Formats: sequence, structure tokens, C-alpha cells
Amino acid sequence: MALITKAVKGTLDFLPQNIYKNQFVENSLLQIGECFGFKEIRTPVFEHTELFTRSVGDTTDVVQKEMYTFNDKGDRSITLRPEGTAGAARAFLENGLFNEPLPLKVCYLTSCYRYEKPQAGRLREFHQFGVECFGTSDPAADAEVISLASQIFDFFEVDNIALQINSIGCPKCRAEYHKALKEYFESKKADLCHTCLERLDKNPMRILDCKSPICSDIAKDAPKILDYLCEECDEHFKKVQKYLDVQGIEYTINPSIVRGLDYYTKTVFEFVSSDIGAQGTVCGGGRYDGLIEEIGGPSIPSLGFGMGLERLMLLLEAQKRRFPEERKPELFIVTIGDEAKLKAVELARELRLDGSSVLYDLGGRSMKAQMKLANKLGAQTVIVLGEDEIKNDEATIKDMASGATESIRLSELPDRFMSFLMQQAAVQAADTLNFFNTEG
Repeated sequence: MALITKAVKGTLDFLPQNIYKNQFVENSLLQIGECFGFKEIRTPVFEHTELFTRSVGDTTDVVQKEMYTFNDKGDRSITLRPEGTAGAARAFLENGLFNEPLPLKVCYLTSCYRYEKPQAGRLREFHQFGVECFGTSDPAADAEVISLASQIFDFFEVDNIALQINSIGCPKCRAEYHKALKEYFESKKADLCHTCLERLDKNPMRILDCKSPICSDIAKDAPKILDYLCEECDEHFKKVQKYLDVQGIEYTINPSIVRGLDYYTKTVFEFVSSDIGAQGTVCGGGRYDGLIEEIGGPSIPSLGFGMGLERLMLLLEAQKRRFPEERKPELFIVTIGDEAKLKAVELARELRLDGSSVLYDLGGRSMKAQMKLANKLGAQTVIVLGEDEIKNDEATIKDMASGATESIRLSELPDRFMSFLMQQAAVQAADTLNFFNTEG
């Protein structure tokens, strides 16, 4: 029985008392994305396994060690998505979105699944906000995608977040780089882990991304990709930097960044924080000009990023960032007797259709207990209904914050209450507008 009532290792429950924080963050991310022209896309939680082995790369840790893969009842190999880009690229190709005006910009909030060792901000079921920009090779697009991520951190007033960028070139310059890496790591074969020994022939760049402390230490002195960039890739990277500079976005060039997935080309980047432990990357992405072609489509240059929502929330909590208050019920109807309960149901229905949050007792509580419940729930106003109130078509509405009361006709309640809510909404809108300009 204990197993039934315990969540699977590496997963989390998001509880009602805190979910408003996640909702605020998620809605804000979508709104910021929309400011840059990114529209939401939703894709299935599972895909054909080959989509990930071809796009993510069969030499990556994700494919070799971390994917949740199984055969369905039709004996097809299916995998729970380990990241969002491959599914979005498949949807772009399958639905002929390349026939739309390009670049096509999409964003998503999605759950992902990797069998990793659970730790702070790193779970087996985790969530990402991601953006993908299909159909442009312009270095200004690289800078725009980075700018979007930067604006997210600015919006949430995140401190101690550092942008690191690199270029890992194109297949042309990477071929020469791979030769240099292979020559370097061949002399270190005796100390490499088993996985990196396999990577040495297939894709030596993956060794640079190995999490083994020994392999990481060996990789520190490996040749740097920036020394092997072709003229086109070098010029592209310089232009990306110019576009970042003109926006005032600070960055450092980190030649060690290769990202953990094989589909990346040219620009790669990470936003890293020192406030959430050793695994400090909150957002990472870059350009993947060959991905659409790799999964069977035409050659369409593209780029994007993924941002871990659990890590972002962990960072906001660590830096004690404030969240807007969760929505409280606008009205609680205290009822005395069955007739009053019927009237409460009628009134609540009408007010809820107008978008108001209206509650009444569903537990047979006394009047005193109902008032306590209304107060505990943070109801903005309370009306007490009994036989006399219904008979006289009149009741008293109480503002719970100020204690002020007002007599109101029940038949006029919907119109009067909506007027009250409009005043409250205006106040809340002003508070939200100034929210991030106030002291924590």
C-alpha cells in the first residue's frame, strides 16, 4: 500500500496552495514570447523513438542513458519526449508549416522525461518553456532568441545570471575540429570513461560534454572549436555578438559550451546561475541548421532554446522573488436554511457566468463556521442569506478588508457586484503594472 501512495522517484506534485506561482510564471513566459512574435504550439508527449535518435543524436547521454523508451501494443518503439525541439520540428515538417511565411516562430510549455539522478532542479519528469524559430540563417535571429531569454530573466528580476555563448561551427569546420579532438583524446584513452571511448570514433565533441570529473578534467586542455571555425561561421558569430552588444546584453565567450544534443550548429548559449547548486544552467539553446533535413525535410536553418521551469522556480525562490497574490474568491455567500441555499446556487451561477469567483458552503456548516471559512479562504466580500433576506429581496454585503457593510437588493446583486468587481480589477491592474518596480 505504501507504494500506491508514494510518488514515483524523480517526480513532483504541484499543490493547490502554490500552483498560482507556476501559473503566473507560465503565463508570463507565453506573454513575453508573444511580444517577440512566438505563438504557442502543443505536441504529443510521446513520439516514434527514431525521431529522437536521429535528431538528438545516438552518441548523447540523453539517447544512450536517459530516454524512457518502450514498445507499444503494435510493437512500435515509442519514447516519452526528452526535450521539446524534436517534436516541434516534426510538427513543423509534418503539417507543412514550411509553406507559411518564414521564419515561423513557435513556443511551448511542455513536460519532458529523462531517467537522470534526481537532484535539486533536475527531475525525471520536468517541464520546459521553449521557443523555436524555423527558417532563418540571419545572425540577428540568434541574438533575438537570446534576447528573449534575457528579457525573461529581466522581467523576473533574476540576479547572478550569466550568459555564456560559443560557436560550434558547421559540418565543414567541425570535420577539421573532430580530427584535432580525436588526436588529442587518443593520447588520453587510458583515462576516458567507457562511454567516451565509444564517442571517440563516432563524435569526439560529445566527450567535452561528459559529466565524469575525470573526463571533464581531461577536456579542459582539448583544442578549442573557435580556432577551427570557417570564414562563414566566424563571421556569423561576430555578427551575433554585435547584435547582442547593440542591445546592451552582457555575455562571455565560453569555448567549452557544446550543448548536450547533436543537432546544434554555429551559435550555442547558456544562461547559468550560481544560486541553485552545481547544475546551474537554467536556459540553453542555439542554432540547429541541419535538424529539419536530418528528420526528412528540406534544408531549413532554425534555432531555439529550452528553459527548465523547475530550475527557474528554484532560482526565483532562492532569490526570494515575490509573486503576485493568488486570486481570492470575490464573494462568499453564507446561507441559513435550505431556501437560502437554493438562492445561493442561483446567484452563484449568474455571477460565475460573468467570470466572478463565488463560493458557498457545501459542508452543512453553521453560520459562524461559514464566516470563519470565508475569512480563511480570503473572500473579498460576504453576503448572509436567510429567510428574511430572501423574503425582503435585501441583504447586507460586507467588505472583509475594511469591515464596511452595505444594504443591497438581491435582484440587483449581479449588476451591483460587477460594478464593484470592475473597481477592484482597476486597482489590481495598477498593482500588477507596478509590481516589479516595488521593493521585495
